[in-house]
Amino acid sequence: MSDHPNVIVFFTDQQRWDTTGVHGNPLDLTPNFDRMARQGTDVHYAFTCQPVCGPARACLQTGLYATETGCYRNGIPLPSDSATLAHCFGEAGYDTAYIGKWHLADTGAGPVPPEQRGGYDYWLASNLLEFTSDAFDLVMYDNDQQPQKLPGYRVDAQTDAAIRYIDGHQDNPFFLFLSFLEPHHQNHRDDFPAPGGYAARYRGRWMPPDLAALGGSAHLHLASYLGVIKRLDEALGRLTDALISLDLLENTVILFTSDHGCHFKTRNDEYKRSPHDASIRVPTMLCGGPFTGGGRISELVSLIDLPPTLLDAAGIPVPAQMQGRSLLPLIRGEERDWSREVFVQYSESQVGRAIRSKRWKYAVTAPNKSGWDDAGSDCYVESELYDLLADPYELRNIAGYESHRKVCDVLRSRLIKRMIAAGEEEPTIEPAPTHAFSRGIRANQIRVDDKSAWD
Repeated sequence: MSDHPNVIVFFTDQQRWDTTGVHGNPLDLTPNFDRMARQGTDVHYAFTCQPVCGPARACLQTGLYATETGCYRNGIPLPSDSATLAHCFGEAGYDTAYIGKWHLADTGAGPVPPEQRGGYDYWLASNLLEFTSDAFDLVMYDNDQQPQKLPGYRVDAQTDAAIRYIDGHQDNPFFLFLSFLEPHHQNHRDDFPAPGGYAARYRGRWMPPDLAALGGSAHLHLASYLGVIKRLDEALGRLTDALISLDLLENTVILFTSDHGCHFKTRNDEYKRSPHDASIRVPTMLCGGPFTGGGRISELVSLIDLPPTLLDAAGIPVPAQMQGRSLLPLIRGEERDWSREVFVQYSESQVGRAIRSKRWKYAVTAPNKSGWDDAGSDCYVESELYDLLADPYELRNIAGYESHRKVCDVLRSRLIKRMIAAGEEEPTIEPAPTHAFSRGIRANQIRVDDKSAWD
């Protein structure tokens, strides 16, 4: 492995963590992902820091929380002076390329002008790929902002473009960000178009427990969604095969992750924008280079930790302003002070904040703020509490239960600390209204001074 390996980000859109075999999915959807996670590093508890497309992408490009870049909702362009992964890799001598969905410009759905491309050299993308393409009608825009129609199913066509780029850039290390729309829904008809025959494989089969309990649109859409994920995994295999054929695999680091999950209209009237694991937990693995044989990372990892991890793996200094932490010390067994929770900001449907530990999910919302117009608030109210040990699929919200008041008090303090560390002003957080049925509930037996209870 060279000191400066090639780096590829295989980035899906709206993919739940439990679509993969390493997370217990029984349908054999992701044999390539599963194999690479087991041979490399399985980031088993990975979470987005913003379950909305544009903000999550801003976080991943910059290593900053969405309120720091200003991209707290869709439609806000990445500031032109942002230091991105493309800038960091480019300054280290890498060729840089972006293929697919961008969602960080304010110039419409199609071409993105050079000043809004985040510093990438090679460009074949649309700002909003869902509006310039369909499943079998892919149009993206090149460096000269000219439309390019690529043949085939959209996942396959994008993968073909990535393989062509890799084939033409073998003499210099490259950083390739391959950003798929899939398995995101096709907006103009609100469905998940899978290749022919793929949805039929999964119709009437296994369903995640939260979807089985809550319904939403899952009975209508889940089979197609899973069929799309099957094709994405096949694309991952094709990309890996291309690297093998070009003798590049041993000198390439691959990150697979997603911007957010999908709750199928069970938590609100669309697919994300909520603090539930169905919205925020994403499949993530790293392979190649220092990640080979890394095993399973059991600590909770945020999307904000992935930019410094990629730079660290490539031997590139991590900018001081990045707010995440590299995973390499965890893999080497050197990290002893990793955070016990991840911090999540969410927007558009509401102004919300949450922390998620191994056991608890604690969320607050701003009652008098607009999720579209306001980036944050000075006042929040507790909205959700879940005991993930007893209720892993978050089916019973116990915010406002007197039995868990001390739990909320501890989590409120921890959330405020995380908000301040992310660059926000210290807020006030009001208790949830007392639940009408909470008085007869048996008191929670957790000792608040027992730190192991919060892991």
